[in-house]
Amino acid sequence: MTGALSRRATIVGAAETDRIGRLPGMSRMALHAEAARNALEDAGLSIRDVDGVFSCVAGPNELSEYLGIVPRYVDGTGVGGCSYIIFLRHAVAAIAAGYCDVALIVHGESGRSWIDMEAPGTPASPAGQFEAPFGTAGAATTYSLPVLRHFHEYGTTKRQMSHVPASTREWALLNPRAIMHEGGHITPEDVEASPIICYPFNRLDCCLVADGGGALVVTSAERARDMRRKPIHILGTGEGAAHRQVAMMRDFTTSDATIMSGRAAFAEAGLSPPDIDHLMLYDAFSFTPMLFLEDLGFVPKGEAGPFLADTRQATDGSLIYPTGPGGVLPMNTNGGGLSYCHSGRYGMFALLEAVAQLRGDAGARQVANLTTSLVHGPGRQFAAAGTAILSND
Repeated sequence: MTGALSRRATIVGAAETDRIGRLPGMSRMALHAEAARNALEDAGLSIRDVDGVFSCVAGPNELSEYLGIVPRYVDGTGVGGCSYIIFLRHAVAAIAAGYCDVALIVHGESGRSWIDMEAPGTPASPAGQFEAPFGTAGAATTYSLPVLRHFHEYGTTKRQMSHVPASTREWALLNPRAIMHEGGHITPEDVEASPIICYPFNRLDCCLVADGGGALVVTSAERARDMRRKPIHILGTGEGAAHRQVAMMRDFTTSDATIMSGRAAFAEAGLSPPDIDHLMLYDAFSFTPMLFLEDLGFVPKGEAGPFLADTRQATDGSLIYPTGPGGVLPMNTNGGGLSYCHSGRYGMFALLEAVAQLRGDAGARQVANLTTSLVHGPGRQFAAAGTAILSND
C-alpha cells in the first residue's frame, strides 16, 4: 500500500554544472545559474516555466533575483548536505497542493575555491563553545566520534571500514567525470596506508573538497507525460531532524533522523529494503554509509562491517566488493563523495546519479536491470536526514 503522495510528481530534468573540481572562475551564484540552465535544457523547459524555487547555499530570494524570475513558491530549508533530498520531498508536496507547477531545485557551492562563500561558525556558536575547546578541528574530528563508539559497541574494525573507499573507487574509475582517477585502483590496505587525518580516518577515508553544482526539475506526473525525457517517478520520501551537532547525538551508533526519514520513505513507497536495486548513501567519510546501511534496514545493527568486508575474487584476481561493480548491492556508483565530487553539500550529486542510473545514462558504470534507487543523506553530522525512493517504472 502506497502513500497519498507516491507518484504524484516526477523528475523531468537533471544536470550538473559543465565542470566539477577546482573552478576559481566560477562564483557560488554562477554555479547555481549554470546548473539551473543545464537542468532546464535537459527538461526541454525555460526559466519562464519555473514557478517554484528551492535552494539554500544561495537563498531562494537572491537566486530568484539572479535568475530574473518571481516564483510563487519558495523553500530555503537548509539543514546541511541532505537539504536537496528534503527539497525533493517538499517539492512533491507543493506540486500536489497546487502551490507550484514546475519546481527548480538548485545547488551550487564553491567548496574548494571559496568564491562568494560565507564564513563558517564563530567561537560563540554551540560548536565553538562545546566542541572546539576539546580539540575538534573540522568535520573529520567530529565524525570520528560515532565511528569509535561503533567500533567499541559492535567490534567493527578499521579494516572493515577501509572497504568502503576501495569499493567506491572502483565505480569512480568507470566514471569519466570522477575526480579521483589518478593512482587507479586502491585496496583496503592502501586506505590504511594513506596519511592519517584524525583516527580512525586516513586521507582516503575522507571526502573530496571541490567546486560544482547541480539541479533538478520536478513537475506533476500529468505534465511529465509531455516532457522531453522519460520521467523518473518519486515513490516515497522522508525527512527528520534530531539535534544540532554531533556532540548532542542521543546515541553515537544510531542516527534517529535516518531511522525516521527511512521509515517514512519506505511506507509512502510501499516498499522495503529488499525491493531496492541501487543505493546512493552520502559518504562524507567512509563510515557514514555503514551507519545508514544499518539504520535504513539493509543490514542488521552492527553488521555493516562484516557485510562490506565480505569480498570475493574475480577470475583476474581482483576483488569484487559487495557494494562495488558486480556486487550484490550497488552503492555510490558515481564514485561517491570519496572519489567523485564533494562540494560541501553532496546530496544533489547523489540524486543526480540515481536519475542517471534510472535513465540508463550511466555508461560503463550502468547497473543492469535497474528499477528502483534509494538516495539518503545526513545533514550537519547526522543531525538531520533525508530519504528519497525513485523508480523508472
